[in-house]
Amino acid sequence: MGGVRTSNKAGRETFEEGNMRIGLVGYGTGGRHFHAPFIAAARGVDLAGVVARAPETVARVQADLPGVAIYPSLAAMISAGGIDAVTITTPPQTRRELVLEAVAAGLHVVADKPFAPSADAGRELDEAAKKKGVVLGVFHNRRFDADVLTLKGVLQSGKLGELWRLHSRMDLDDPATLDAGPTGGLLRDLGSHLVDQMIWLLGPVRSVTANWDLVERPEGTTDAGFVISLNHKSGVSAHISASKLNRLAVKEFLAYGAAGSFVSSGTDVQAQAIFAGKRPVDDLTAWGYERPELWGVLRTSDGEERVPSAQGRYHAYYEQFAEAVATRGQPPVTAEEAISVLAVLDAARASAIEGRDVG
Repeated sequence: MGGVRTSNKAGRETFEEGNMRIGLVGYGTGGRHFHAPFIAAARGVDLAGVVARAPETVARVQADLPGVAIYPSLAAMISAGGIDAVTITTPPQTRRELVLEAVAAGLHVVADKPFAPSADAGRELDEAAKKKGVVLGVFHNRRFDADVLTLKGVLQSGKLGELWRLHSRMDLDDPATLDAGPTGGLLRDLGSHLVDQMIWLLGPVRSVTANWDLVERPEGTTDAGFVISLNHKSGVSAHISASKLNRLAVKEFLAYGAAGSFVSSGTDVQAQAIFAGKRPVDDLTAWGYERPELWGVLRTSDGEERVPSAQGRYHAYYEQFAEAVATRGQPPVTAEEAISVLAVLDAARASAIEGRDVG
């Protein structure tokens, strides 16, 4: 890895030797709000360039990231040189070809979720990366949410005793971002995150039961909400749900164990801060904490206690990815882990269509 020209808050170019140089392919909502700010905050990472074509998108990049090179295509970015890795955050139907193009060029890749339309398609990308000897990671950044990290700490503390079941609910009042059509839908969108969190917390899944809510859009029938029950091989069950069209905004975890319960009902702290115009690089120490009045509550025979919020740290994803590139180690979310998520989503889709449990 080398160094790259980037820009500081004053717009002047800087150069960091030894940092991983990463290019950002796509500058829509994902690239602009969920990648670029956290790349900027990550130690050991420099933003080497952005692929953007539409004039209005190019203008946004120039305004947000003065001094960062802009390219009309991934091929142009590759030809220019000076990058070690790329993040692919274009629409889902375009990702396969771009991931394969980057891998063929010997670049390490962060693929946004869902990184493939099916588990079989994900295996193709994983095999291509392994043959080329590059690191392929998937951007399941919601492992780095404040609430899920707080929950993980509670589970690891053992205070709940034997864990029985876990409920996760994520309702967004955000109709405009529902990705419509047969290749879109909420199951592949938020479902990718929520299933990944459950597998990360509870281990592999044995069987899946799902129901979904369908709407008709010009692009085609679209799933706009879902409820999924997961039976994990550990014996714990998980129940996850999400919506975008129901005018609800709820982010909640409930954990039930033999010795008590834990309830967390907070906000989407990092996303809300980003959309409010804040950036983690401005105050990384204070970034990503839930407000004390919204801390989760642990209830056991010892009584109730408020559990302080862990720090939400999407930038840590990029720091860990850079370490994996430097050491040829494991990225924070491996392609194999993402494939296991896709397999559950494939099973959930089959369950919803066919009205049966899928093992």
